[in-house]
Amino acid sequence: MAVAAFSARVFVDGDTNWHVAAGRWILTHLSVPRTDPFSFTAAGRPWIAHEWLSEVLMASAYLIAGWAGVVLLIGLAAGLAFALIAGELRLWLGPWGQIIGLVLCFACLEPFLYARPHIIATPLLVFWTRSLLSARRAGRAPRLELTLLMAVWANLHASFIFGLAIIGPFALEALVEQPNKLKTIVDWGVFGVIAGAFALATPQGFEGIVFPFMVMTMKVLPNILEWHGASFQEFSSFEGALLITLFLGLWRGVRVPIFRLILLLGLVHMALQHVRQEAVLAALAPVLLAEPFGRALYPNRPGPRLVPPVGWRPNWRVPSVPVAAALALFAAVVVGVRLAHPLVRRDNANVPVTAMAKVPAQLLTQPVFNEYAFGGYLIFKGVKVYMDGRADMYGDAAVQKYLAVASGAEPDVDQVFKHWNIRWAIISPRDGLVPLLEKRPGWRKLYGDPFAVVFVRNDALQPAPAKPGAAP
Repeated sequence: MAVAAFSARVFVDGDTNWHVAAGRWILTHLSVPRTDPFSFTAAGRPWIAHEWLSEVLMASAYLIAGWAGVVLLIGLAAGLAFALIAGELRLWLGPWGQIIGLVLCFACLEPFLYARPHIIATPLLVFWTRSLLSARRAGRAPRLELTLLMAVWANLHASFIFGLAIIGPFALEALVEQPNKLKTIVDWGVFGVIAGAFALATPQGFEGIVFPFMVMTMKVLPNILEWHGASFQEFSSFEGALLITLFLGLWRGVRVPIFRLILLLGLVHMALQHVRQEAVLAALAPVLLAEPFGRALYPNRPGPRLVPPVGWRPNWRVPSVPVAAALALFAAVVVGVRLAHPLVRRDNANVPVTAMAKVPAQLLTQPVFNEYAFGGYLIFKGVKVYMDGRADMYGDAAVQKYLAVASGAEPDVDQVFKHWNIRWAIISPRDGLVPLLEKRPGWRKLYGDPFAVVFVRNDALQPAPAKPGAAP
């Protein structure tokens, strides 16, 4: 929580801004939008606001305590997820094992500590997986009341699909190990069906189930940074964690049950395919590997999955009152210091704070061509955008057209600027469109810094006609 509260990277992602704006819209209208209210190029187009509950939480935090409230909300969610991961490690590992596991987990999760809905949903992902593991240790299906969590999760973030998917490997493991096959099939089947039914309890219904798969089929995903594949050309904390885990596992002869191994390999594949999935692997790998590592390190010690002998206690203790009080005091200090020092948004590659402050008010209501990553901040400032981070809503064709214009490709620039009557632009200095507009007749550069450049069409800033009788 403390790291999130004072980390500059929490607000690096531009989508944070439109998530808060969407939550603000929902609170104002007391409904979840079904069509786009934020752009002029896709106005009225169907929009699946599948993270609406996270957005309401983020907007509420913002309305209560500004950006400090948002960062504290994210810190609370991240801290809770980390505590749940630590709880599973403590069941099986000694102090050094816990430290190594948590350090590797933190090193991989910290780069994804953005103020976005996936962090809010991460504690549910970890808790859900731990609950399935607990059910397997007890030799039963998960309790049906756990399915209620799916109704909340499905409205927070699309990762609920993964929660439904991992029921399968655990159910197969139970079917292989449990003697009563029919009862196992019925119990796990009922749990899966009810969980799937609660996943439909969203404003989108079945569309919400289909949505994540639709996104995965988009052709423009390779052009979006978070959907890039993992690169090992430069050493990263993710690569380091993979190598250390592989080394320790081979060294200590760790054996992972086959269906959990298949699940882990699937997570590794997802993380290698798309960078954004590294966070899922980082959150769940410690939970899934805690028991196999514990059994390899302490082969003669009974674990929670075995029937313990008389007098044996698990490898964990509830924190004493002084420790709990110290943690509560530390959390209170973190919250107090963060609230006492208002969080000031600063320029970065996705949030053009200074550049937007330089834009004359009369331009803000006129059609703009904006950098894709800037869309979220413009939406937050009340500007109707050309495009923003909701690529799923705009579609492949629109995103590809945007990429062509941003690169300065002709005749795409002429077609788009004429069709939408573009009167100003706020783009990245790295875009190929910059040198084109610098030379284009009728356009001039209004402002520029290392993060953003503002161009304006000459006739967009014509002075308003003087009122009769006004002094010249």
